[in-house]
Amino acid sequence: MQLPEARSVVSNYKFVVTPDVHFQKDLGLDSLDNVEIVMALEEEFKLEIPDKEADRIDSCALAVEYISNHPMAG
Repeated sequence: MQLPEARSVVSNYKFVVTPDVHFQKDLGLDSLDNVEIVMALEEEFKLEIPDKEADRIDSCALAVEYISNHPMAG
């Protein structure tokens, strides 16, 4: 399962990360932080997330869901 890897990417931030944490509401991250998280996920899992999909990834749960359903996630 890819949950541990996804958590490791977002755990670089100073707040406790749980599966249901929302990046902006719970962690106070801004849109640039969100872009950095998506870029880190792309690098970690060797995939490219289209901008339209990246805009929807605003929580740990959605990041895990996207990666889990992506056939090229490594």
